[in-house]
Amino acid sequence: MKKLFFIGLLLLIVGLSDGSAQNYRTAIGFRGGLSNGLTVKHFIGGKAAVEGILATRWNSFNITALYEMDYAIADVNGLSWFWGVGGHIGFWDGSTSPWWNDNVTHTVIGVDGILGLEFTIPNAPICFQLDYKPGFNLVGYQGYWGDEFAVSIRFAIK
Repeated sequence: MKKLFFIGLLLLIVGLSDGSAQNYRTAIGFRGGLSNGLTVKHFIGGKAAVEGILATRWNSFNITALYEMDYAIADVNGLSWFWGVGGHIGFWDGSTSPWWNDNVTHTVIGVDGILGLEFTIPNAPICFQLDYKPGFNLVGYQGYWGDEFAVSIRFAIK
């Protein structure tokens, strides 16, 4: 039943396409990896975009904001690479995270980088993103956070 729902949703989205989604302005969707959640990417002019990520991991919650620069790969229609910088704030459950062994919620604040590839399907408002997003916590649990690889799928809005 779930498969049928997702196939129907995908057909609806493709049917709503105006054929120009590869140059989208805003896209919203799901991000999956060791952290899972929602992602929104919005172009603010030229190659510059901002991305917001709401993600969970170990029963905890992170909010990330990134400033990104996108560059088209000329040989493949709809493919681009990007890099960016930003920051995060997280609220971690001490009873489920690997750093604490208590029942207290801990707050972490830090900086992030991102590097990845994005492919927007020509003539459809669907884009896929593969990225690596390392981070460094400055407040709370301090240290390097280097295991954030993820795949995102988004619905693109002109």
